[in-house]
Amino acid sequence: MSFAESVLAPWALWLCGAISLAVLLRVMALKPWQPLLDDSALQHRWLAATLAVVLMWQLRAQAVDWLTLHLVFTALMTLVFKAPLALISNVMINVAMVMIGRNEWALLGVNVLVTGIIPALVVGIIWRLVDRKLPDNLMVFLFVCGFFGAALATLGGGLTAVGLIVAASTDPEAVYLAQEYARFLPLLMPSEAFITGMLLSVLLVYHPSWVATFNDHRYIDMQ
Repeated sequence: MSFAESVLAPWALWLCGAISLAVLLRVMALKPWQPLLDDSALQHRWLAATLAVVLMWQLRAQAVDWLTLHLVFTALMTLVFKAPLALISNVMINVAMVMIGRNEWALLGVNVLVTGIIPALVVGIIWRLVDRKLPDNLMVFLFVCGFFGAALATLGGGLTAVGLIVAASTDPEAVYLAQEYARFLPLLMPSEAFITGMLLSVLLVYHPSWVATFNDHRYIDMQ
């Protein structure tokens, strides 16, 4: 889900842009590109996954002129590549959407926040809880991080978008439509959770080493 046309006040656009920029500067300080330089296979997987998400974002439903519904895949990217690379990928995807005329440049910061930062933050918190608090079990990781985490990430991004519209919309009708859209969030969560969980399960079975947040020694060898 992302914004296609601006219905937000200028201060909200600037605020979201500043938050997104601050987070990205923090991410860049971690030098997330270093693993890509050290591992050409990881570089190819990351670029291929980014391109695949760009293509998948073309399958979208135009709910209203300013809002589009689509699978986000940030939860999956975060689990597979960790949050820094997932956020860089999300920025590249959102820039691609602007360049092909799907979204407006002014909404870049908003869309990065809604489709990237918030979902990655939610999944990151859930992964940390699973990693530190729950038993080392493959199914626990898959269902809590993959299915449950993706569902909550979708909820977090959707509520952030609705909150922005309610707080800063310049169109009174948009507030009403956003409140109506919020009722459909429980219907959007299972689809993102199912796709994320299904793809994650395939990776864990055939290529567990590709999932950066998954320790195959802990979750498989030690069982």
